[in-house]
Amino acid sequence: MIKSVSKYAEDTADGPKPYCDPVKGDFFMAMNFLRKLPIPMEIKKQFPLTEKAIKIKKERDDEIARVFTGESDKLVLVIGPCSADREDAVLDYISRLARVQEDVKDKLVLVPRIYTGKPRTTGEGYKGMLHQPDPSKKPDMLQGIIAIRELHSRAIDDYGMSCADEMLYVQNYRYLDDVLSYVAVGARSSENQEHRLVASGIGVPVGMKNPTGGDLGVMMNSITAGQAAHMFVYRGWEVETTGNPLTHAILRGSVDKYGVAHQNYHYEDLRLLCDLFAKKDLKNPAVIVDTNHSNSGKKYLEQVRICNEVLHSARHSAEIKKILKGFMIESYLEDGAQKIGEGVYGKSITDPCLGWEKSKELIYMVAEQV
Repeated sequence: MIKSVSKYAEDTADGPKPYCDPVKGDFFMAMNFLRKLPIPMEIKKQFPLTEKAIKIKKERDDEIARVFTGESDKLVLVIGPCSADREDAVLDYISRLARVQEDVKDKLVLVPRIYTGKPRTTGEGYKGMLHQPDPSKKPDMLQGIIAIRELHSRAIDDYGMSCADEMLYVQNYRYLDDVLSYVAVGARSSENQEHRLVASGIGVPVGMKNPTGGDLGVMMNSITAGQAAHMFVYRGWEVETTGNPLTHAILRGSVDKYGVAHQNYHYEDLRLLCDLFAKKDLKNPAVIVDTNHSNSGKKYLEQVRICNEVLHSARHSAEIKKILKGFMIESYLEDGAQKIGEGVYGKSITDPCLGWEKSKELIYMVAEQV
């Protein structure tokens, strides 16, 4: 097994091979290749979806797609923990969500957030279940791949809820592409060329967040790229995509050069987005409003008020109502957040979330206004 490799490495049939710089005559150590991981096809064969799960996902995909195409007047709520930190608490949350879904099925489609990769601004800290299936232990990518696939699969099999995840690492998407009903591209990724190209080949709605700096032009370019056809290299293959007509906007607020958060969910912001869509020849103009992050200043209790304000705007503007397809809400079993190791069941270890009782009330409140 190769323990280290230089930035001048050559790929061989057995893996990356250190290459000696012919000018300097030495090796420049850059990273250690610890082990070869199974490819997505191998993981899928080892952990296949049941026929029941395949059927449920197809039905859910169709229902969600109808919202984004305008065939359905329902709203989508992408709702759940900031990060999926432990299977038992996440499935407990989803079991409760499934019961509420039955109550609001004529108004809302609830799509649980199972976010298994956590973007880190500085690269430090907990990076999600993919990296650390147990947050208190060292990273283990193989167990992480297995853990996230089993978690998503159980949500469908046990509770009939196909879920959402963030496409943080485009190479890893194939491990979950047959279980996801919604994909988000984050604020740090939406300007990335590879994220845009891969989004164009995804068969479910993909939300492109505005970048952290707030430039809506970047987000609109991401949507345009996601809806277009492309040819590129992906996971060692030359691939061709037909474009994803369900690529849409996610407004999450922004942060200026002084570190001050600015909201972009107000009436004027939504009208501006309507105008931007009108200037572009895009299919299915649509927006999901992220009620946390910079829109709330990470004050999680503000999410209730933000939903109310956006729904009020939709009642006063037919254009806003037409493009508004739902909300992204950070919610868990307990209010707030905790540090890793504090051990509070169902409490976020990353960004603070709305607790279950408040979340349930919020879901019913939104349903009443649809």
